[in-house]
Amino acid sequence: MSTPLVILGPTASGKSDVAMAYAAAVPRSEIITVDAMQVYRRMNIGTAKPTAADRAAVEHHGLDLAEPSDDFAVTEFTAVATAALAAIARRRGRAVVVAGTGLYLRTFTDPMEVPGRWPELRAALEERATADGSEALHAELAALDPVAAGRMEPTNARRVVRALEVCLGSGRQFSSHGPGLNHYPPVPFEQVGLQWSREQLTVRIAQRVHRMMAAGLLAEVESLLLEPGGLSRTARQALGYKELIGHLEGRASLDEAVGSIIVRTRQFAVRQERWFRRDPRIRWVRIEHDPVAELLPSLLAV
Repeated sequence: MSTPLVILGPTASGKSDVAMAYAAAVPRSEIITVDAMQVYRRMNIGTAKPTAADRAAVEHHGLDLAEPSDDFAVTEFTAVATAALAAIARRRGRAVVVAGTGLYLRTFTDPMEVPGRWPELRAALEERATADGSEALHAELAALDPVAAGRMEPTNARRVVRALEVCLGSGRQFSSHGPGLNHYPPVPFEQVGLQWSREQLTVRIAQRVHRMMAAGLLAEVESLLLEPGGLSRTARQALGYKELIGHLEGRASLDEAVGSIIVRTRQFAVRQERWFRRDPRIRWVRIEHDPVAELLPSLLAV
């Protein structure tokens, strides 16, 4: 079996283009997409989901797994991705993993014990995080599980809420469920990261947001909001969707919403880079102009 290839990087880095070019050049390649928002059906433009043409040319996995009204869990994604990887191996194919969501990738490449879920408790904690700020919950977590608290930023509301949910729901420290995300054992994956300068990536992000708006992102959001189930708490937080929902609800002009999308996407890209940079198993390639032209030859030469 060929070693699965992971192509990762921040949003707008061109990793999907590289993966498509590689898969088109290597027979029996199939793509596994690791993206927390591309799992939702009909959330296509704002998540930069692969086009119908790309999906017809190369088999894709990890897409359209849930309704936008669902709260999709990382454990559900991991099961799907693991099954896809095994099926590709049985077909003697090459798995090409395109990854932008760090936690989803880690639970896939590094199987770990995943604690249970307590939805009502989590909802209450999310309300408290909104009202009091995630830093207040982080202080509470530090008293219950100082090891877990030390592994995350106090401003990372999603991680703080999850850790506190597990501590309170299970009666066990969150950190007791495994060595943690700062442990990087060898894994049977080749991982390559796309590295841009901060200035270049900022320009690419703005261009991408404007392309999405021109492609009809606002109409996509309007359509999703009109569906019977609407958008789940998780789906509503997706880049672009949250800001345009605010515009449609009268809290911002369209120009203000677009500006907020660009700023929030830049901030998200910084967090993605910080997450991936902690992993010493990733080989980083500096990109200057064209990710496909600059990275594909070295991938094909291996």
